[in-house]
Amino acid sequence: MTHLYDTIEKIVTQAGLSLYDIELQTHGGRNIFRIILKGKDGVSLDHCEEIARIVSPILDTNPPFSTAYSLEVSSPGIERPLKTERHYQLSVGELVKVTTKDGQKIQGKLLDVDSEGIVVEGHDAKIPFAMISKARTYFEW
Repeated sequence: MTHLYDTIEKIVTQAGLSLYDIELQTHGGRNIFRIILKGKDGVSLDHCEEIARIVSPILDTNPPFSTAYSLEVSSPGIERPLKTERHYQLSVGELVKVTTKDGQKIQGKLLDVDSEGIVVEGHDAKIPFAMISKARTYFEW
């Protein structure tokens, strides 16, 4: 799977986008291989179609499931969960809501991310990843 991930990431990067995540799910008895894209200026339907068109033949020769599956290509959306360091890195500059393991709720602009944690505007100290129980981006409507 690592080789497939690297191949897809290279294709996405060449298209001027970032690979936000790859998900393998079974939903309602249906296998889904989902490629989630993030772009500096958003992700259009044309972007999704282009990546699907390029990746589909690769998956034909290197299928992610041993049985039938559907390929889905999408954006993660404006409001999305942050689960990995990479998710945080791709969200620097966006508004986030963070709940810590001790129940503290922090929200503000995500300013910085490193291997140890995150810095949120208006919060005094770096928040270690080990202390985060839940985080997501949000949009002020």
